[in-house]
Amino acid sequence: MNFHVLTLFPEMIESGMYTSITGRAIQAGILSVEAVNIRDYAYNRHQKVDDYTYGGGAGMLMQAEPVYLAYESVVEKIGHRPRVVYLTPQGQVFRQEMAREMAKEEDIVFLCGHYEGIDERVLEEIVTDYVSIGDYVLTGGELPAMVMMDSISRMVPGVLSNQESAQTESFSENLLEYPQYSRPEVWHGRRVPEVLMSGHHANIEAWRREQSILRTAVRRPELLKKANLTNKEWNMVRQWKKKWKEESDASDKGEKDENS
Repeated sequence: MNFHVLTLFPEMIESGMYTSITGRAIQAGILSVEAVNIRDYAYNRHQKVDDYTYGGGAGMLMQAEPVYLAYESVVEKIGHRPRVVYLTPQGQVFRQEMAREMAKEEDIVFLCGHYEGIDERVLEEIVTDYVSIGDYVLTGGELPAMVMMDSISRMVPGVLSNQESAQTESFSENLLEYPQYSRPEVWHGRRVPEVLMSGHHANIEAWRREQSILRTAVRRPELLKKANLTNKEWNMVRQWKKKWKEESDASDKGEKDENS
């Protein structure tokens, strides 16, 4: 997997990606990360990459030509036109399924905007995917690009020391990961659940499955619609929801009685 990042701040990408798990994968040759400085393709005296917008408005806009030339340098290097992801709040929200699908690519280009964005004409010319990491605005596309690269990297065979962990963690099968515990057995008065100490693998797996469903129902209930649950598990969810509603109603009634 080869990542190519078109950016005004290559040192930001390099410092973020050449550490930890992704850094080890880069050293092992499983991943490569190339930060392409867009300013290197601004052929003017001060390597200026922005200008005022036509029609007026606040802020400056990144010009089309330096971005296009930076992109073409990647195309010339790799010999084909790769997938190009533009990081923008206007894009499709990044999800685990997207990370899994993008991990199948040989090359991906991430285009990082700044200021008021990038001239629309070059976006129309080169961008294949408009992606957002959430409904908020950042100062540039570098942090979203690193978030995506980190997530995609985990789906690339060989990046994780235990490939199973990429398949069983949060969002696998649209369920959040079950709670996990390590030594000591008792910490601050809190014990590790007995089932995890039993050594009974079938019971442990059943407990973990139930906890994943419970955690998803509590924290991300919208994911359950896509989860592959059995009829028994759906009944279990309905029982929980009924119990939670009864507890909520009782709590509301208690508050009203106190205030009356």
